[in-house]
Amino acid sequence: MIEILKADLTLPVHADATIKLMDAYALDSMGGGQGLSDYVKANLSAELLKRESIHVILAFVDDEPAGLVIAMEGFSTFACKPLLNIHDLIVLSSYRRKGISQLLLQKVEQIAFDLGCCKLTLEVLEGNQVAQSAYKAFGFGGYELNPQMGKALFWEKKLNGIG
Repeated sequence: MIEILKADLTLPVHADATIKLMDAYALDSMGGGQGLSDYVKANLSAELLKRESIHVILAFVDDEPAGLVIAMEGFSTFACKPLLNIHDLIVLSSYRRKGISQLLLQKVEQIAFDLGCCKLTLEVLEGNQVAQSAYKAFGFGGYELNPQMGKALFWEKKLNGIG
């Protein structure tokens, strides 16, 4: 049985599942290939709890953690409305091709509707064709304001080597 729910990180089962799933993602080549640091494992749940604008969604299959979404509220200045950015979407390899990512996305979309968001956003690695297919199937596409200017690029600048 597949269960999709908004996590309550005060519950040890939800906090532990979040860390387990994030660590599995970090160990995957799509997540960088290195597990979470001991610091992150010890502090992530507490730090997420401090931020009301972060939404954690868990997927359980037969009471085992199988998938996770961490989404963060943002704001669209062009629409003058909130948006919801999917920062992490993880489905453990043993649970892939069972529709879990689509169920997680449906839950995120419902949260976005409830918040009055104008859109969902996410980043995806150009080499992650499986994830791109799943996102396209859900209705995501490249972002551009003016086709003559091209698609938006996602850039970063790490501060103090962290991030």
